[in-house]
Amino acid sequence: MSINRIVVAGTGSGVGKTTLTIGLMAALIKRGLTVQGFKCGPDYIDPSYHTAVTNRVSRNLDSWMLTHDRVLDIFTHGSRDADISIIEGVMGFFDGKSPETNEGSTAEISILTKSPVLLVVNCESMARSAAAIVKGFQMFAEGPNIAAVIANKVGSEGHFQLVKKAIEQECHVPVIGYLKRELDIEIPERHLGLIPSIERGELAPFFDQLGDLVLETIDMDMLLELAVAEPLPVSEKSSMFEQKKEKIMKMAVAKDAAFNFYYPENLELLEANGVEIVYFSPLANEEIPKDVDGLYIGGGFPEEFAHVLEGNVKTKDSIKNSIEAGLPTLAECGGFMYLTESIETTEKKKYQMIGVIPGKVQMKTSLAALGYREISGLNDNYILKHQKARGHEFHYSSFLPNEEDLPHAYETKGMRGVSKEGYLQHNLVAGYTHFHFGSNPALVENWIEKCMEFKASKGRRG
Repeated sequence: MSINRIVVAGTGSGVGKTTLTIGLMAALIKRGLTVQGFKCGPDYIDPSYHTAVTNRVSRNLDSWMLTHDRVLDIFTHGSRDADISIIEGVMGFFDGKSPETNEGSTAEISILTKSPVLLVVNCESMARSAAAIVKGFQMFAEGPNIAAVIANKVGSEGHFQLVKKAIEQECHVPVIGYLKRELDIEIPERHLGLIPSIERGELAPFFDQLGDLVLETIDMDMLLELAVAEPLPVSEKSSMFEQKKEKIMKMAVAKDAAFNFYYPENLELLEANGVEIVYFSPLANEEIPKDVDGLYIGGGFPEEFAHVLEGNVKTKDSIKNSIEAGLPTLAECGGFMYLTESIETTEKKKYQMIGVIPGKVQMKTSLAALGYREISGLNDNYILKHQKARGHEFHYSSFLPNEEDLPHAYETKGMRGVSKEGYLQHNLVAGYTHFHFGSNPALVENWIEKCMEFKASKGRRG
């Protein structure tokens, strides 16, 4: 399958990958192209930028959470009908699951997808030394195709020319452009208000201006030439997105500015297995839709909207009553927090939440957990059963249970060893861990099986 594509990789975090990526997307759209975005790793925030710029759902490519075949499945599925795919890297080019291998890194994704790599180098306060950095990345590992360089944070056109000459002479790859250290626009702060800002269209002028800046200082014709890559093999195995069943049940999914962290594939896998998804908004004080057989509350920013969520009693009561009546429910991270008794902000303000999980959440000023997790189920977890899945944790809060021996939902294995987390009761599976259904699609079948049991108990058919 022939897909024009390029990976935007960085020498490290903070070199400007996201700014450059959304700038390239905006510039390509100004040239009339259909652009598809991807993000290496488990991030939810950067894909939301991509989606806002391109008007196409951006997808994560994660070679630790998913098998290589599934990564390619997601990539080819997402790239359909696009003129070019832009894959934003994560951290530094070779940073991933382990310091000893490329597993889960941008480098591994570039090799899997056979993509040319655009290496972003922070050239502030250096000239010829930039060539030494690029040379090191070229020589570090065989396999990645570093096709070109972008110089970021340069002081002037003259500074750029110095960097360009050094890299092109020593590394034999083109330096196709630059972004200045002081961009002529104010970059919106990347904070927890990002999603509502995007939904209100407030970032559209920024995207537009950034696209213009990229068109001024980056050779887009050369970028498009470099993006012409060799065809990818089409797997003979059926795609995980293939429709397997007619609609057999309904599932309510919470989706608004407070709850929006869902891997697109999680929802698509549910749909492919016969689930009709019905969205509702806790922020709009909407009740769970009638006659649903399951409930999914994803992650997001409930703490940012805690005062609104506290007052939306109609939603709270409908969720509490449904869960206590046995509605099979999965709640992840922000959804888990919403189901506890209260959320206390860093300003020590406490807001009452739904209260089906006996305990409270306290927000922290620093990260409480970050990293990949391999998870297995505890206490007759009907979604995981005796199987495993892969996912990640990322949160600035801690859960303080009312009792020491609450029934946990998961046993998780990460860099710091094995631990138990989450809560399981009343057909409720809840915890901080976000897991990717693509890591084990059997989980979807397990969840649907439980939902169909609940549906039958209510005497509903079809």
